[in-house]
Amino acid sequence: MSDKPSVLIFGGLNTWSRSVTAFLVPEDGEALVSSLRIVDKFSVHPPTTYLGSQFPKILENPLVEYKQANLTVAAMVSKMFDPPEGQAPYTYIFDFTGEVRHDRPDMVQQQQTMNVARLLGEEAARRDVKAYVRVSHPYYETPEKGSHDEKESIKPVGVRGIWWHEATRVLASIEKLNLVVLRIGLCYGPYIDYGVLCSTLTVAAVYGYMKKPMKGLWSPGKNSMNTVHVDDVAAAVWALAGWMATLGRLEANTIAGEDIQTNDKSKVKDVEGVPDLSTKLVAPLFNIVDDTQSTLVSIGTEVTGLFGTTFGFHDFFTTTMVKLTKLSESVIEDINEEHVGAWVEMMQASNPPVVKTPLSAYMDESILQKMTIAYSANKIKNVVGFQLKRPKFERAHLQEMVEKWKEEGSWPNPPEKSS
Repeated sequence: MSDKPSVLIFGGLNTWSRSVTAFLVPEDGEALVSSLRIVDKFSVHPPTTYLGSQFPKILENPLVEYKQANLTVAAMVSKMFDPPEGQAPYTYIFDFTGEVRHDRPDMVQQQQTMNVARLLGEEAARRDVKAYVRVSHPYYETPEKGSHDEKESIKPVGVRGIWWHEATRVLASIEKLNLVVLRIGLCYGPYIDYGVLCSTLTVAAVYGYMKKPMKGLWSPGKNSMNTVHVDDVAAAVWALAGWMATLGRLEANTIAGEDIQTNDKSKVKDVEGVPDLSTKLVAPLFNIVDDTQSTLVSIGTEVTGLFGTTFGFHDFFTTTMVKLTKLSESVIEDINEEHVGAWVEMMQASNPPVVKTPLSAYMDESILQKMTIAYSANKIKNVVGFQLKRPKFERAHLQEMVEKWKEEGSWPNPPEKSS
């Protein structure tokens, strides 16, 4: 029997779990785990979500197993915790579940985010797993000034933010669960086709192709938008699992427990499964961001620089209209009209043509809205001893993303557009 942990990853095939899998079972190098099972709603044969060119190769490793399952069903969740015959029970659980689309209504978020987390957490507690690491997206709004540690109360943003936060509260309420929560910044890296930074990179390429500046909607204030490379997300969940496994929930709460703030009562009261709003909930909580302290301006400058253009801001009239209409559908369509068409042109002009790509130049409301993400990552460094692998948001990391997409035929290579 191997003395390496056995890992079960739930969800995140369309966000981070592919990268975490590559970290745990690298193509070249020794695996960190004795076995790895990934469970999600998507099919991989044939794929019903983007997989990238790396992940299918890793699935060929005999240590790795993929299961397609409906995690809203309690019996199916329990079944997924049962290891293959002759294999020891799973040691670590990594929970990447939850609906990431911003336009899903409350009922969908309750079912797909909060209730799935509850089913997984309750089953993990029954199985007495040594560590349960929940990754929380940056669906929060922090104050613009300074960076904010885990003790500070920050507000969940929108329907998505409310129910992702409620999933954290639900898990924190399960006393016997060896839970640790990792709250991440804006994530990016090879094969990551989800999120603000991926969308920004794609649109910047379009404006580079058109030889025009890319423009932001919001005035150049502080506007922190802290970033984190997916390599560090992967390394952090692994480090936190090992940390929790040596301590257990009670001691981990003593060392790193934080009060999990109450949600918007008007939104969550009387909803089945929501913990008592008067109950104090405590769980180990850590932030993870890089050391760059990125802002809207610094990200825009770095990304556009990769494609030979510049970053600026829309005129006063446009920004005033956005403030007045709060990103109405017509404003969003006006903003997208030029660069979406040019992205299609780039696909067609590419040599060879790009016939299939997971990337889109369309920027929806969740991408265009003003956001402030200003986290302090001192706690995970000081308490766990975690060291960042990619401490800076650098142009070279963005170039690596583009090159990986080019290699698999997902990124266009058009001739230079004439002026």
